[in-house]
Amino acid sequence: MTLDNRKSIVQARKIVKIYDTGSVKVEALRGIDLDVKRGEMVAVMGPSGCGKTTLLNCLSGLDETTSGNVFIEGTDLARMKDDERTEYRASNMGFVFQFYNLLPVLTAVENVEMVLLLSGIKPKEARRRAEKALEIVGLKNYEKHRPSQLSGGQRQRVTLARALVNDPKIVWADEPTGDLDKKNSNEMMQMMKSLNEKLEMTFVIVTHDPDVAAVCRRIIHMEDGKIVKDVPITAKDALVHPKGIDYTSCGDRDTGSARISAQEKASM
Repeated sequence: MTLDNRKSIVQARKIVKIYDTGSVKVEALRGIDLDVKRGEMVAVMGPSGCGKTTLLNCLSGLDETTSGNVFIEGTDLARMKDDERTEYRASNMGFVFQFYNLLPVLTAVENVEMVLLLSGIKPKEARRRAEKALEIVGLKNYEKHRPSQLSGGQRQRVTLARALVNDPKIVWADEPTGDLDKKNSNEMMQMMKSLNEKLEMTFVIVTHDPDVAAVCRRIIHMEDGKIVKDVPITAKDALVHPKGIDYTSCGDRDTGSARISAQEKASM
């Protein structure tokens, strides 16, 4: 199976993801079709448990799909072995998570350069690129600070620097502002917007925050494992879910394990 990848960096076709614990099956994704063009900044929204994070994990190869195909620049992730997918992610993707995932014993620059060192980049070059990435996110003078010596906003900037240090084709962000106050959240999103506009870096961002989504160029709304609305931010009702969901009341982690737990409780 081949697809035209001249315009789209991500192409997903009929993606299905089923979590099977033996006692219950949860269909987290139900035949998703999705294209993301190079240079887009896309928000994925929906109520807790709708499949947002599951979709991001399947698109990025962090999780395997039950069926369907995911292509990144024409490369079919399903045809790769686990170690090949891991290497591909390290070389071509960046990740920003809600809770930073920084190693507390390492300095900021060491946390950033670790991605490159694991990819086989020589230490001197890895350090140079890590320092440049920290400079881009406004942390030029914080290279030697450990995470405990940084504010929440600064820690998330280190995470962003780590995501962009390998010059990725695409950055996946899962609730990147979920642990930040309003000021730091706005700063983080403006930084992502700048990277998107100046470097044409592609972002796919899972969020429940309408203010975060409003910075993006396109919003995808999900419900029950399906895409129910996909519109540019210029659309009059772009931020409105078809079912009138109030996103300000959302925010729980949308994980496969959480969905399985809820399904098991419902079946008792």
